[in-house]
Amino acid sequence: MARCACCGKMFFFGGVRDQGVRFCNETCQARGYVETLAKEVPQELVSRRVDDIHQGACPLCQGRGPVDLHTSYRIYSLLLFTSWESVPHVCCRSCGMKRQVGNMMFSLVLGWWGFPFGLVMTPVQVLRNLKALVMGPDARVPSQKLEQVVRLSLAEEFLENQASKAA
Repeated sequence: MARCACCGKMFFFGGVRDQGVRFCNETCQARGYVETLAKEVPQELVSRRVDDIHQGACPLCQGRGPVDLHTSYRIYSLLLFTSWESVPHVCCRSCGMKRQVGNMMFSLVLGWWGFPFGLVMTPVQVLRNLKALVMGPDARVPSQKLEQVVRLSLAEEFLENQASKAA
């Protein structure tokens, strides 16, 4: 059994090898390249973009900030199939809370119907949403998670610019 170097998922068969590193698919392999490139983005550029986003308007509701990364958690199941995920949202606290409540309700309705993981993971995802509702990011300073999202976004922008120049 192998673990993807990008997303951390476990897989038994297949996958992609790249310079001794295993990825679950080509998408994660490309993402791994972006993450490597993101480490090279100058801190000054990242800090400036993070501050602009943090103090700017919410991209979802256009309301006042502060804007940060809020994560909601959801699960759905059907008999022997269960899928759960963490969903990041760059938005204001109000919009983040709406997403967390929405995904908590989604999980409460659709999470239980799989055996055994639906029964086990539904309470976990609901509790994660409750914790996120109570303990959101500090509004005074941007979170490290927001900085990482911005860093990855800048690396992706760089790659897109390089691709458009080459074309």
